[in-house]
Amino acid sequence: MNRFFPLHLFRVPQTFNGFLRSFPGRSVRSGQGPRQKRRALSLAGPGSLALIAWMAGAVSLAADDADRPNILFAFADDWGVHSSIHGTPGIETPTFDRVAEAGVRFDRAFIDAPSCTPARGAVLTGQPIWRLGPGANLHSTLPAEIPVYPDLLEEAGYSVGYTRKGWAPGNVGAGGRERNPAGPSFDDFAAFLEERPEGAPFAFWFGSQDPHRSRGYSADLRREMGIDPDEVEVPPYLPDVDEVRRDIGNYFASVQRFDREVGELLDLLEAAGELENTVVVISSDHSWPFPRGKSNLYDAGTHIPLAIWWPERMSGDRGGRVVTDFVHASDLAATFLEAAGVPQPREMTARSLLPIVESEREGRVQGFRSYALLAKERHHGHSRRDGSGYPIRGIRTEDFLYLRNFEPDRWPAGDPDVSSSQGIFSDTDAGPSKQYLIDHADAPDVQPLFLLSFGKRPAEELYDLRNDPYQMNNLAGDPAYRAVREHLAGILENELEALEDPRMLGTGDAFDRYPYHVGYGFEIVEPPEPVRRALELE
Repeated sequence: MNRFFPLHLFRVPQTFNGFLRSFPGRSVRSGQGPRQKRRALSLAGPGSLALIAWMAGAVSLAADDADRPNILFAFADDWGVHSSIHGTPGIETPTFDRVAEAGVRFDRAFIDAPSCTPARGAVLTGQPIWRLGPGANLHSTLPAEIPVYPDLLEEAGYSVGYTRKGWAPGNVGAGGRERNPAGPSFDDFAAFLEERPEGAPFAFWFGSQDPHRSRGYSADLRREMGIDPDEVEVPPYLPDVDEVRRDIGNYFASVQRFDREVGELLDLLEAAGELENTVVVISSDHSWPFPRGKSNLYDAGTHIPLAIWWPERMSGDRGGRVVTDFVHASDLAATFLEAAGVPQPREMTARSLLPIVESEREGRVQGFRSYALLAKERHHGHSRRDGSGYPIRGIRTEDFLYLRNFEPDRWPAGDPDVSSSQGIFSDTDAGPSKQYLIDHADAPDVQPLFLLSFGKRPAEELYDLRNDPYQMNNLAGDPAYRAVREHLAGILENELEALEDPRMLGTGDAFDRYPYHVGYGFEIVEPPEPVRRALELE
């Protein structure tokens, strides 16, 4: 079963019998058993796209445009599950709270990959990143033969567009596309609405660059937003020091700026009388840009906020629900298509969230959504001197997180002697929290935290979320958890094989060879002395 990593034999405690019975072996992606999906996936032949386009055109002719909903997708850049409605101390997000309270809040939403380009590619295509060729990597391209939902909606009569950050960063033309996969670019939402053909339904992507560090974190914005660093909660994988508290406070301020701007979009819709028949979605491309967060498969990198509100369809008991189904951000592509009445391409493995949105149930709604599949390929292309990535696959259940690191001999955040746009360890964004860990790497109280973010990791990781919600204590080698580890490893392998992951087919090295479309390089440097001592480098 485990062709890549030998699983050692340990005794199985009886206490996990209930856990073993809790998995039906059915796929989150399809609702079928993983083995049965392979044939379904192979049915998409060369003529399928033409058929899809014809069917979409038929829908646009047959449907009354006035009945089809608009779609407003507000997509943050590096926002984790930090909001006032989630109970996060020190932050206020009234717009997200409004949408979540009137609509549906998905508390177990996960991004397909914790890296901007592939995460956005997964949302646009409704597919896991390993099916996107070079699109699995940061600063890549998205091949034109892979259908994306904005094109399908446009063919069905929708007016589509985006502002700021759509599919990015990368080279659109290298994949054979003539425009961004998110659609044509507009200065802002107001300009888009002005140019929309009268009466046409729309699908608009508001691609904020908050709270990405490149937008600019500042004490001035933090004070403007009324955020007190003393009120923030520092997770245990980061040092609880003033530098980190201020960094988190600056991040919160950027989140609040995003929330404020989304509120302005809703105001525009209300003023135009179009909010009622608009599907409003607020989410993020992955979690926060802190060590052990972004570009990692821990919850701090993959767990995202998600709220969906369709006012016309969500009166009464349908609004204000909290759903605990495991959902992928890529499911949004299928959701948008179903809401618009557009057929879903066979290539698209995502499952629409519309049945959950239109339900009156909360908690667990669809039984097959019992876990999320997670993936990472190459993040920063110059974090290692050979240009390679750090490939990982994972499965997240209610109680456990299991990860398989395909190249455990590599440094997970980048080489300690390679410096590029984010300094050393360039898979982790530069910032005060990262710098504090580097500067104090060998301090007795900091070194364990430094190693969690930048030290090498074993081939397998397993975390018991009931006792370790921040995933800091790896139990993969614990004999008491052998049964859990093997069971999750088996589910993960079956899913990856059924979904034709090159890492399972022996062709995964291709991800390391795809071009990295940037204009900068890297340099070899001497690691700082605290880093040398912490990592015991010669």
